Amino acid sequence: MKCDKKDLLLYAVTDRSWLNGETLYSQVEKALEGGATFVQLREKHLDHETFLKEAKELKELCAKYQVPFVLDDDVELALEVGADGVHVGQSDMEAGDVRAQLGKDKIVGVSAQTVEQALLAQERGADYLGVGAVFPTSSKDDAVEVDHETVKAICEAVDIPVIAIGGISKDNVQELAGCGLCGIAVISAIFAKPDIKKAAEELKEATAKMVEAR
Repeated sequence: MKCDKKDLLLYAVTDRSWLNGETLYSQVEKALEGGATFVQLREKHLDHETFLKEAKELKELCAKYQVPFVLDDDVELALEVGADGVHVGQSDMEAGDVRAQLGKDKIVGVSAQTVEQALLAQERGADYLGVGAVFPTSSKDDAVEVDHETVKAICEAVDIPVIAIGGISKDNVQELAGCGLCGIAVISAIFAKPDIKKAAEELKEATAKMVEAR
């Protein structure tokens, strides 16, 4: 399963920080009901068996909504659960190695902060790029801020789709108009909200306007 540009419009990245007694499954389902077009399961502290069970359940849920489902970093687990692909950062496994392990039909996403990183990721087989942080963010302690001129330069330099990540909300997403992005990736802008479905709906609408203004 390869991803289309339209699949990347509203890319939801999970975080169990805001479960508040809910399950991750129910929160992801609300995001999908609200229009999330892509889901990344991001877990840093779960044991293997729990992660495996959760990944299988979310993979089936995303398949029901016909939305791509990828894992953060973990190529072996992605293969084990049959996920649609993997997203890796600059400090994780190199994109070419990920592609070699996953095969040509799976999705490989790569984080990039510079034009050089973006071009290399594309050359090594990345299907899309996640660029950021485009705004200050609390979700990632080591996030490097990327100015909007660099985002635009990356979009112009590569042929693969580019999404922005980092501190994006429905209130600031329009500031990214004109960069050439095809979507955004968010965590707290969906999952930290009291009404996840509504948050996803509003964010998707605002993002569509931003993309159209590119």
